[in-house]
Amino acid sequence: MNKIRSMARLLANVWHLAKAYWVSDEKWRARGLLVIIIALNLGMVYIQVIFNRWQGAFYNILQNHDQSGFFRSIGEFTLIAAVFIAVAGYQIYLQMMLQIRWRRWMTERYLDEWLHNQTYYRMNFLADSKTDNPDQRISEDINLFVSLTLNLSLGLLRETVMLISFITILWNLSGVLAVPFGTNQINIPGYLVWAAIIYSAAGTWITVRYGRPLIDLNFIQQRFEADFRFSLMRLREHSEGVALYNGEKHEMKNFIGRFQNVVSNYWNIMQLNKKLMWLTSGYSQISIIFAILVASPRYFARKIQLGEMFQITNAYGHVHSALSFIVDSYTKIAEWRAVVDRLNGFSMHMQKTRLLNECDRQLHVTADVQPQISIKALNVHRPDGYTVLRGLDMQIDRGDSVLITGPSGCGKSTLIRSLADIWPFVQGALTVPEHEKVMFIPQKSYIPLNSLREVLVFPGTDKHITDEELKEKLRICMLPELIDQLDHAADWSNVLSLGEQQRIALARVFLHQPAWVFLDEATSALDETTERRMYEMLRQQLKNTAIVSVGHRSTLLQYHRRRLALDGTGNWTLSNI
Repeated sequence: MNKIRSMARLLANVWHLAKAYWVSDEKWRARGLLVIIIALNLGMVYIQVIFNRWQGAFYNILQNHDQSGFFRSIGEFTLIAAVFIAVAGYQIYLQMMLQIRWRRWMTERYLDEWLHNQTYYRMNFLADSKTDNPDQRISEDINLFVSLTLNLSLGLLRETVMLISFITILWNLSGVLAVPFGTNQINIPGYLVWAAIIYSAAGTWITVRYGRPLIDLNFIQQRFEADFRFSLMRLREHSEGVALYNGEKHEMKNFIGRFQNVVSNYWNIMQLNKKLMWLTSGYSQISIIFAILVASPRYFARKIQLGEMFQITNAYGHVHSALSFIVDSYTKIAEWRAVVDRLNGFSMHMQKTRLLNECDRQLHVTADVQPQISIKALNVHRPDGYTVLRGLDMQIDRGDSVLITGPSGCGKSTLIRSLADIWPFVQGALTVPEHEKVMFIPQKSYIPLNSLREVLVFPGTDKHITDEELKEKLRICMLPELIDQLDHAADWSNVLSLGEQQRIALARVFLHQPAWVFLDEATSALDETTERRMYEMLRQQLKNTAIVSVGHRSTLLQYHRRRLALDGTGNWTLSNI
């Protein structure tokens, strides 16, 4: 009963993941392609049935020394083989076409869901809904899910039709086997069919029984592989920090520890695969002689000729192959099940994140025509429930300037995240101006892997920006050495220093001309002279823009009109400077 429930749950999960594509806007093209692929698969089965009949006739011709019949049969075989090759070629081509289209659709859908409403960010705050390595889910697991689902489902269909077709042939060729039983005898019609069923059922049961642990082992292996790859990516992203600390030995220990998990689990998979390979290989090898053994009584009784003997062997091989589909595909089924569990878990976690965000949302954000940002009764908490800000009430008008100060860890950056509406642990009301651009600049801005031109205009704009405008903003931000590199693509986060990256982020502000800009320690890597220059240019270039800064330096006070001081215990004070 538990096995039935487990299989039912697996199929339900597969359908949950797959159905969206088959009812999407591409449904008719996908369904039409699938129908053609199924037809080609059935055509291949039919050709193999024809080949089975040809084989029986061919060996009878050889037994009768019929030379003219021999050459005629060779011609027939050439035609059968040519048709089979053509059908097989189109079948695999169209199946790969369906596979890449399905994968493309699922990848775009998962990317959209992952990026929508900052799901990728908000998932980090839900302790019971964390998903390890979502990049692997999208890049690898979707590909494996599509390919394995198509291969296994079409393989099952093909083998089922093969079973029906060749079991009929085998039944007709079996005749009746008379088995002595005391003074009487028992007649077994279609005994070759029963022998194939019993042999295949025994092999399937043994394989499933001993191969079940492969499912969990494959699931764990995928996670260990992803963890190891992620740790290597982290070193590349933070290479300078590791180098300055001389932390290579620590990182090496970390890498070896993670890779040891990969090796240890893979060793377990090796051991189990070795035993399964012995089982399946022995099972397949014995089946070759088994068919001849069970057919030999009728052959030696001269009830069938050599052609029928080979025809029986061929038909038995197809029946055996169809009945052994689970045995032969068990490692793929185990991998498929692990992929389904991983993708389904990822999908459920994204859905849960969206639902929790919608149901538990306690920050009420409204748009107003008034040119101001209004904050009322704002309470900000840490994930553990500790309140870092309580009952904040303030208003930020166009052209205003506010400096947010306080000790480290008091909630300054968390307040900025709350005002950006990406922090989930917040209550209160936030009114923002309608159709007015607001920009939030973190201490370390995101630098995409693209040309410098695309880096500067990130995250994009509807208006056309000329090269002269880009060069002008680079000059304003004291980056003249980059003027001639607008079309140069590089990993700019590693090419540029942190101070240069912060000036790139400020160049974006000058290009986008927001009505409100929030700077979360966005000049912390600049010297005081450069910082003063940047704030002077902000006032000069963005006269009507409200500037809200987070910082520790007292030198920032001169660039702001008001100060919001936090103490980290929930209290706050707002005063003029």
